[in-house]
Amino acid sequence: MFSKQSLFQRRRSRLGFVLTSSVSILLLFAESAAATRLVIGYSTINPRIAPLWIAQEAGYFQKYGLDTILIFLRSTPLLIAGMKSGSVAIAYGAGGSVLNASVGESDLKILATFTGRMTNNLVARPGIKTANDLRRRVVGVQSIGGTNWIGAMLWLESLGLDPNRDSITIQVVGDQTVRAQALETGRIDAAAVDPVFSKRLAERGFTILGDSQRTNIPFVGVDIAAQRVYIAEQAEAVENVIKALLESLAYIVTPKNHAAVLELIMKRLRISDQAPAEEGYQDLIRNMSRKPYPAAEGLRNVQRYIKAQNPRIGDVKVEELIDNRFVRKLDETGFIDRLFSGATGR
Repeated sequence: MFSKQSLFQRRRSRLGFVLTSSVSILLLFAESAAATRLVIGYSTINPRIAPLWIAQEAGYFQKYGLDTILIFLRSTPLLIAGMKSGSVAIAYGAGGSVLNASVGESDLKILATFTGRMTNNLVARPGIKTANDLRRRVVGVQSIGGTNWIGAMLWLESLGLDPNRDSITIQVVGDQTVRAQALETGRIDAAAVDPVFSKRLAERGFTILGDSQRTNIPFVGVDIAAQRVYIAEQAEAVENVIKALLESLAYIVTPKNHAAVLELIMKRLRISDQAPAEEGYQDLIRNMSRKPYPAAEGLRNVQRYIKAQNPRIGDVKVEELIDNRFVRKLDETGFIDRLFSGATGR
């Protein structure tokens, strides 16, 4: 039999365990409740997604009170659909598809643009040496109407080509990893891909018909977009997403983090060769804006082209698609300058 004292001690011990466990559960719940949960979607895989991946892996989202889920959707139209349905809160890389989605309404807003010029290169198979050689050929894209499709069309335009007049077939292939493979197997004749892929292809004898480092084509690439209602209801969360991404970019451009960024690019792009990963890293350094104001000029350039396919897009007012208050606030308060003051070099 147990004595009264030992029974009391056991009851007190059990009570202490229950209280401790309850407090721990409450603390965990409070911590979870304090973080704003949101889904961020992206529709392509290239080195310019690195700020998003690093913000997640290095804890920058958590630092700013965000519990984020990153979802890859295989096309920009799917990303836009996810955002408009409410299943995706923030779109990373919505690009010019926001124009398509805004015909007749303007509930989507572009909050920041980390790349406001063409960054992809137009690559063709070894037997194709000039723009004229692309006539009656096949150009691969990720999806019709998506950002990569628009970029490919702008490249053809800059080379004096017209898909209808020159009998160029536009074929949906998939993301740029798949497009690069399709080029190598001869399934397609040309495609717009990132420098990390175009450099590798060039080393194997493929032709760079369009070099983004030699041609300045205003464009929209890595945009941050959200619905108007989400911005109104979750303004603090939106600002914190941009803060986390800027801090991630500051990490990337800091020379001491070079090796870690290369490792991330190689892992995410599933490449074992450090040379193309280095090209992707240099692409980040060259093209990612430290003060990512929404790129109105790039939007107008995209609008100018795609309104030929859909005249109603010409009625969309670019100014109504832009909400630069978050970037402007971070700029005017000195947040951005302080953030990058330590990212010396480069």
